[in-house]
Amino acid sequence: MDRYLEAAKDAAQKAGRILRENIDKSSTIFFKGTVDLVTNFDNQSQEAIFKHLSSCFPGHDFLAEEGLNKEEGAGFRWIFDPLDGTTNYAHNFPIFCVSIALERKGEIVLGVVYDPMRKEMFSAIKGEGAFLNGKEIKVSSVDDLDKSLIATGFPYDIRVSEVNNIVHFNNFLTRVQGIRRCGSAAMDLCYVACGRFDGFWELKLQPWDMAAGVLVAQEGGGRISDFKNHEFSIFDSEILATNGLIHQQMVDVLQMENVKV
Repeated sequence: MDRYLEAAKDAAQKAGRILRENIDKSSTIFFKGTVDLVTNFDNQSQEAIFKHLSSCFPGHDFLAEEGLNKEEGAGFRWIFDPLDGTTNYAHNFPIFCVSIALERKGEIVLGVVYDPMRKEMFSAIKGEGAFLNGKEIKVSSVDDLDKSLIATGFPYDIRVSEVNNIVHFNNFLTRVQGIRRCGSAAMDLCYVACGRFDGFWELKLQPWDMAAGVLVAQEGGGRISDFKNHEFSIFDSEILATNGLIHQQMVDVLQMENVKV
């Protein structure tokens, strides 16, 4: 697995360099929806990752955000987001990352999340722990929701869908120490893994948003489920990630009903 990890790190750094060196330059922005956008640097980053990994592992499958779905039936599939936090990037807000995961026969076995602005490389191999720049990381020890710092995000269809996370946000707001909305699910998951956040929930994410970060969080000692505390898949529409100690407390809040606002 080590050679796959090194290749993923190299690919993430190549893509991250493109993003870091161009963040203050004008981006060509394309709109996939009212608030769902993509820049030309998303595409450049994706091409750099695909070129590197496909040259290292010809025949591997690929699934990525910007329209890449290459299937060779090799048993290995790279699932990646070349720029997680595109809206931040387009506004020159320096919170974004490159997220790369390797799936083997349906199981995520490797994950890399690279923050090029802080040069933080989160990584994990299944069963071997989670690391930040080579140093092992662990989730926090906060066991009271009232004392927790948690994170979330909002779906791109927030303006038109009633299932938009606002009710959950309101329910958590007075029950925690603070809520952060960074705009990058992969980084939120890694921040759970290293104890910066105690919990994270979101809905309507895509596999490439979660695949790498979920493994990093799990290997850091975190717990992952859907909102009802059922078994999680990266193809699910809900994700709850915590340090394990406040997991049931967050599940309880997520099951509360409220008037939609």
